[in-house]
Amino acid sequence: MAREPHISVTASPAERASLAKSRNRYRLACLAFALSFLAIAVRLVTLGFAAVEPGYGGIHDISTTVHRPDILDRNGRLLATDIKGATLYADPVKVIDRDELVEQVASVLPDINTAELREKLKNGKRFVAIKRELTPKQQAEIYELGQAGLGFIEEYRRVYPMGATASHVVGHVNVDNKGLAGIEKFIDDNPQLAMSAPENAVGGEAVTLSLDLGAQHVLREELINAINTYRAKAAAGVVIDVESGEVVAMVSLPDYDPNYREQALDKDRLNRMTSGVYELGSVFKVFTLAAALDGGRATMRSSYDASQPIRVGRFTIEDFHGKKRRLTVPEIFIYSSNIGAAKAALDLGIERHKAFLGKIGLLGRLSTEIGETAEPLIPSPWGRLNTITIAYGHGLSVTPLQLATATLPLVNGGFAVNPTFLPRTRAAGLKQSPSVLKPATSHSMLQLMRLNVLKGTGKRAEAEGYRVGGKTGTAEKVVGRSYEGSALLNSFLATFPTDAPEYVVLVTLDEPKRVPESHNEATAGVNAAPTVGKIVARIAPILGVQPKLPGDQPKFDAKVLASY
Repeated sequence: MAREPHISVTASPAERASLAKSRNRYRLACLAFALSFLAIAVRLVTLGFAAVEPGYGGIHDISTTVHRPDILDRNGRLLATDIKGATLYADPVKVIDRDELVEQVASVLPDINTAELREKLKNGKRFVAIKRELTPKQQAEIYELGQAGLGFIEEYRRVYPMGATASHVVGHVNVDNKGLAGIEKFIDDNPQLAMSAPENAVGGEAVTLSLDLGAQHVLREELINAINTYRAKAAAGVVIDVESGEVVAMVSLPDYDPNYREQALDKDRLNRMTSGVYELGSVFKVFTLAAALDGGRATMRSSYDASQPIRVGRFTIEDFHGKKRRLTVPEIFIYSSNIGAAKAALDLGIERHKAFLGKIGLLGRLSTEIGETAEPLIPSPWGRLNTITIAYGHGLSVTPLQLATATLPLVNGGFAVNPTFLPRTRAAGLKQSPSVLKPATSHSMLQLMRLNVLKGTGKRAEAEGYRVGGKTGTAEKVVGRSYEGSALLNSFLATFPTDAPEYVVLVTLDEPKRVPESHNEATAGVNAAPTVGKIVARIAPILGVQPKLPGDQPKFDAKVLASY
């Protein structure tokens, strides 16, 4: 160890003064060295803490993204949640070599615009966003670059574990985690929805939907099968509780994966259940006959002359497979007679027919948690010809969700229940809903719908044990300025079980083709109807609907057959 200079007692005064100065210089030198080492140590500690500061490659949460509640199905299964992710940014002031930084970042993130990034690094701002929603692997690789001036912001990222399964209901968010569509947008507009939730909910908050993920999966899978089997362009479907109004499943195909929100911009992926309006064809006959029965202009024993076509000006209204005779109300329904439906509507009267369609919700926009449906296309003025064609489903365009909703009072005893995508009890649904038609009318419509599956155009919709009832609809689409017979929009509107209705099911198929599986025919009875039958057979056990044993034909069926 170094020793201080020793001052001899025999040294002269001059020597002693010189040695004292040397000692002082030595002490100053030691102090300088000590201070230098202290400064280095302080700097090292500072750098250690700086690892979590912006610009040094760490994570600093200055995020503007919002944390969102989980979205769950009615049974607590996860449909949407937040995970934490990182956004890469640069502080140009701390960048040492701009070109090297751009080149190295591009080696990890090859999709970035390098020219644009170089320009942004020149603009003098302290914050330049480079890429959001980095994967953990990308973030680790950026760390390894060791580039001064790079940093990360911790942000929330929305993920949808079920992918496209319920995309048109759940909706999606933008890059800032703000809701753009569906329930996601509704949550932003109604923040009070978030509530105490199960432990699997991020942050202890969640919004529970009326959807049943099992039923939703079945509906989507069967619609995909129908598109593939019948070579249709698109398909859509919905399942609604007839008393609570809860939507337990809703699908529109083609759909999109909300994890890749840019897919939602494709016009072919619109929600056909709520955003498109269509002439839905003969399913409208359920409303025509319900109006006639409820208005007292017809009974189940009434009959109308369908022996001759109806001619109005240059238009001729005919039946597809006409019986060319007088038809009773049940026969008009099961043979799907355009002539019979038109005469029933005319007998009711133009204004009363229009008023009935209005009170069951077919002439206005329907509002739900996922937004308003598209505006119906209503003829103006509404004359005799309009009443005739609307009676069998042409001349009035509505959304499929509207049509399914308008069916609820026809099968639930007369209550106009508004649909909901949030949980609601059956008692609450009926209590807050106005009565819009007589219970006897509802009972008669259930008989007609069941009869159509037992004896009419809906035979292929039967699901053994579940007493399905329904009505087919085969509508020619308008191509250019005229109806095109080869371009069909087919529907089947159903309820089950008809002796104690619990659910309404509606399926639409856009332009199904003549294929061997449909006996080379293209009407709704050979494609939409069997699709509904398969759906009911699979979702009924999921939804807790009890089947009847094969040999136990309910008394309701006997009464139905007796009325025919």
